[in-house]
Amino acid sequence: MDHGAPIVHDVFGISWLDFNLSNVFMIIVTSLIVFILSVLGARKLQMKPTGAQNVMEWILDFVKGIVNDTMDWKTGKLFLPLALTLFSYILVGNMLGVITNGVYNHEVWWKSPTADPGITLTLAAMVIILSHFYGIKLRGGREYVKSYFQPLWPLFPIKIIEEFSNTLTLGLRLFGNLYAGEVLLALLVGLTANGVWGFLGGAIPFLAWQGFSVFIGGIQAFIFTMLAMVYISHKVSEEH
Repeated sequence: MDHGAPIVHDVFGISWLDFNLSNVFMIIVTSLIVFILSVLGARKLQMKPTGAQNVMEWILDFVKGIVNDTMDWKTGKLFLPLALTLFSYILVGNMLGVITNGVYNHEVWWKSPTADPGITLTLAAMVIILSHFYGIKLRGGREYVKSYFQPLWPLFPIKIIEEFSNTLTLGLRLFGNLYAGEVLLALLVGLTANGVWGFLGGAIPFLAWQGFSVFIGGIQAFIFTMLAMVYISHKVSEEH
């Protein structure tokens, strides 16, 4: 069960530029699935939704509730598309590795993209950067800078450190939960391959953990989206 990742080293002759082809592949797959589901849910809209439209409307209402819980709707409606995209993308990405892992030539090609720290930290950095951008855009540069010295100016260094810690905790929380789940699933798969007794001893725990991983994947998509909206709210809301 010791498999590596398909990595291309020194892209364009740059010594530090490496690409994980599995990450690139899974990012594309996840994006396509989210796009297809969105198109299916939005076409042929009816007053009484059924099927895919009903699911998409439920997800939309759920994400709208997340935004409403973190900021007033007058400001929050601007971030509903972002929150919906984050939740849908992370949820689908989390589920892909729960379904199965794809290995070719001792390299893992099919897995959850969110089980890689590079991807989760990139998502977290994007959220933090957007929070700064919209903080300046909606409140003005003067008020934005003043917020770093309130309520007491000596807190400024702590607030700077907080920006980096928010990025790390937001990204690593998602990565840690998904990666640990996939490692355990891989170990259970290996156990089921060790004869009849191994299969009997590993099959039931595998199915149980797979079901639990679906739950964890949904919870982590919710937590990431909620925290993303909280961080943005802290930058764009006047009371903060």
